[in-house]
Amino acid sequence: MNIILLGPPGAGKGTQASRLEAERGMVQLSTGDMLRAAVKAGTPTGVKAKAVMDSGQLVSDEIVSGIIGERLDMADTEVGAIFDGYPRTAAQAESLDTLLSDRGRKLDYVIEIQVDEEALVERITGRFTCANCGAGYHDSFKQPKVADTCDVCGHHEFKRRPDDNAETVRTRMAEYRAKTAPILPFYEARGLVRRVDGMADMAEVGAQIAAILDDKA
Repeated sequence: MNIILLGPPGAGKGTQASRLEAERGMVQLSTGDMLRAAVKAGTPTGVKAKAVMDSGQLVSDEIVSGIIGERLDMADTEVGAIFDGYPRTAAQAESLDTLLSDRGRKLDYVIEIQVDEEALVERITGRFTCANCGAGYHDSFKQPKVADTCDVCGHHEFKRRPDDNAETVRTRMAEYRAKTAPILPFYEARGLVRRVDGMADMAEVGAQIAAILDDKA
């Protein structure tokens, strides 16, 4: 089974992709990770990509498609692939169709994790972690049991990511909408789009995705 997983930063895409990898043996294919891996491995397309990036230019759709094709030829993707960050345009969506059909495969679903922008702002801006062990907390949802003391290691210092602020989150949401706007109609027309409630807890979101993949939704 091959799916595209959509959702803005903070929607829980990474968590759900990891769950699908662990429970179903699917492989998350992130274009950024694949690009770096192809360059490091010196694959034919990776060599082309390195030359383009070294010259300060953007990697073309052709090179990105080549890298995805190389990755799809690896045996571990045969159980299923989760596409993350690709496609972002109608042209890339058509290229993905070709890449899959050339290998006797097809795209099964496009799953969008929907979130409320205001709730997402609260979710992200409230995050903080133990500076010592990295245990995660939240201003509203998960305070340490003892104030200013990590539940896990007892450390008293905490930190927040500098980009976990309202302005950055809203910018990310706007970027997400701009990037998905071109491809959602393409897949809507083919009846492939499914949506899940990203504001539910992680287990419930996972259950909604599982129901889609098992064709129960």
